[in-house]
Amino acid sequence: FRINAEDPKNDFLPSFGRITRYFAPGGPGVRTDGAIYTGYDIPPYYDSMCVKLTVWARDWDGVLRRARRALRDIGVFGVRTTIPYHLRILDDPEFRSGRFDTGFVERHPELADYAENRPRREVAAAIAAALAAQAGL
Repeated sequence: FRINAEDPKNDFLPSFGRITRYFAPGGPGVRTDGAIYTGYDIPPYYDSMCVKLTVWARDWDGVLRRARRALRDIGVFGVRTTIPYHLRILDDPEFRSGRFDTGFVERHPELADYAENRPRREVAAAIAAALAAQAGL
């Protein structure tokens, strides 16, 4: 998965600004490669990829489970990202069946229409990080 600083709800326009909080997922079958960190400023002229998330398992169902967990565990705050979009893709029956092709995204523009429901602990962490940054901590 390419975790990009883009807004899927707005035609995938770039979302630049400061990463106010970042934490990577981990565990068996989960790998991240990236260069962002808490406090990193994403400039307006950049490659939009923040982190590459790779998951693997013995079978497709295992990959789907690990991908969902990793996408829920990753935290990139301060800019809009493709994380909720990827979670929507994981819910799609065509994708879950494993019978998709390179035209999948084009055939499913409705996947970019989602509500961002972050767990309360994540919202609280983002607020605390923003207040700490504003206070110079």
